[in-house]
Amino acid sequence: MAFLWLTGLRKAPKLSFDNVKTLSSQAFFLAATHVAGVISFGAGAISFTHILKATEPVWSALILGLGFKEFLPLPVYLSLVPIMAGVGLASLKELSFTWLSFTAGTISAVTSATKAILSKKVLDGKPMGENLTPANMFAVLTILGFLMILPASLLIEGPSAVSAAYKASIAAGHTNAELARLLGASGFLYYLYNEVAFLALSEVAPVTHAVANTVKRVVIIIASVLVFRNPVSQLGAIGSAIAIAGACGYSIAKSRCKPKPKAE
Repeated sequence: MAFLWLTGLRKAPKLSFDNVKTLSSQAFFLAATHVAGVISFGAGAISFTHILKATEPVWSALILGLGFKEFLPLPVYLSLVPIMAGVGLASLKELSFTWLSFTAGTISAVTSATKAILSKKVLDGKPMGENLTPANMFAVLTILGFLMILPASLLIEGPSAVSAAYKASIAAGHTNAELARLLGASGFLYYLYNEVAFLALSEVAPVTHAVANTVKRVVIIIASVLVFRNPVSQLGAIGSAIAIAGACGYSIAKSRCKPKPKAE
């Protein structure tokens, strides 16, 4: 982003201190979503993490109801049932199940739901500096999130831990060039994937985005099985399909039903 802004290929955002304070809560939950997601990916199968992340609608409904007294129509709540049932089936027969992966994946879904709700509550209809396009919004949130987690990162995984991991990788047969290539590609593609998601949400209808998001999870799960040989049981595959279909149904139902007014 610094390259794009400095070269003028993309106009840099201009934000006041108050703007930055307003964005800080979303930045925190964005960082928490990514950190928990990466931990879950590392502790279990990629497919299992994406099934857990599909529970985001369930947490959104709970947070809106318990935290903001905003309740959704009955068809929307009914669409949550297959999500919970599917995740239960997938967890029951997940061949690479670990509690760390399950807990981190769930935290990622909860923080992602919280970020989305806060973004709607805090930013809806408010002017926010100059040149704050969806792509720049994600860049600013990522930078703020990085600054927030940097102290914890240095405390938990400081230079000595990084050095030990590097030496272990070299001892395992990886070269400096290979490590640089893999880390660089992983970071760039992960950032690009999230920026594209921000752009897509701003350009298409909610139902279109919901369906595309569901297809994305299906593609990732299939790729993880075919390319990375992640083992998936038959019952786990059925549970995954049910949960993903439920997530798609929730998004479609929510876009077609108006929420109920706040309870007095």
